[in-house]
Amino acid sequence: MPDDRPVALDEYPVHQVPLSMKHVATGDRNAYDRCIFHVFDHHGRALLIVGLGVYPNAGVIDAYATLRDGNRLHAVRASDALGDDRMNLSVAPLRILVERPLKDFVLRCEADPDDPDGLSYEINWSADFPALWEPHHLQRRGGRLTLEGRRFVQAGRCEGWIRVGGEEIRLTGDQWTGTRDRSWGVRPIPGEEGGRLAEDNPTEGFHWLWCPVRFEDRFLMVVIQEDADGYRTLNDATLVRDGQRDLQLGWPQADIAYRPGTRHPTSAVIHLTHPADRKPMELGVEVLTSSPLAVGAGYPPADDWQQGTWRGRGWTDRRVYDLSDPSAHPLAAYGVIDHAARFTLNGQTGHGIFEHGSFGRHDPSGFTGFDSVAH
Repeated sequence: MPDDRPVALDEYPVHQVPLSMKHVATGDRNAYDRCIFHVFDHHGRALLIVGLGVYPNAGVIDAYATLRDGNRLHAVRASDALGDDRMNLSVAPLRILVERPLKDFVLRCEADPDDPDGLSYEINWSADFPALWEPHHLQRRGGRLTLEGRRFVQAGRCEGWIRVGGEEIRLTGDQWTGTRDRSWGVRPIPGEEGGRLAEDNPTEGFHWLWCPVRFEDRFLMVVIQEDADGYRTLNDATLVRDGQRDLQLGWPQADIAYRPGTRHPTSAVIHLTHPADRKPMELGVEVLTSSPLAVGAGYPPADDWQQGTWRGRGWTDRRVYDLSDPSAHPLAAYGVIDHAARFTLNGQTGHGIFEHGSFGRHDPSGFTGFDSVAH
């Protein structure tokens, strides 16, 4: 018999449908609910990415942390059976504490007693700006809805410490930036069948740009998704300023400079438009360091672990990847890559994430297929 007893969250008036908070309103196996934090210094030395996801209809909770430090990528991953306490955001050594919703968080990774030089951290992540909704995200394959997500994004500062390789890195609010996003809905997890829809609607190309940027007195969010022919399916550019209405900056257009022989960006200019006088604004991007999400973080097309997969109870994995040789991780180029970056806008300097993925055909960039690269 199924266990239909109430859970603690059912005590609060937060229900959206006539179900226990233990259940989601859809039976889709791809239902998910997760958060991601980015923590990085302003000189490109280190980029830490932390995530935790719940997959209610798969009965899985998992989490990961990856630290890019030079050419090494330190990864900690953990997975377990999903329990009833949805306010307990922890999986084995990885934990996220919500101190004040939408404001203060503690990110924690316990040290491995068998490897004291492995990755551990304790970081206070504090928001500097209100959370910002991104556009409702919809994606179909043929007639089937394959992705529907609601997401908000935020930026702030970080303090605390990271230990790895016998060294301690101290985080200070003036030299480190944090960004995060929180999303839920339905998106594909491994095990999705191919079938007729996949055969009739092959993926020709995918082009993605996601940029949360923190300046001293404002926060900027840019997101773009385009099909192979350049048709835009997701678009937003919004500037958040204290005490003022959010400013919409038009239809962003990105000019990206790639390293020759790759689709790895080195810099970019994102063209924006001020709504009051229609004056052009240029967001300059300088990539400082990069972390491929298909290596360590479990994003497709990772070949050693992907988020949402059942690995049994109490599964934990720690490893170090060498990123000095791109040929050692050939799938990384076909996944989204997060780049810690320095941004400039109207004479101000900010820091944020330049998340980019471009694979297959993309006519506006001149890419003709999956083997096409920059010259």
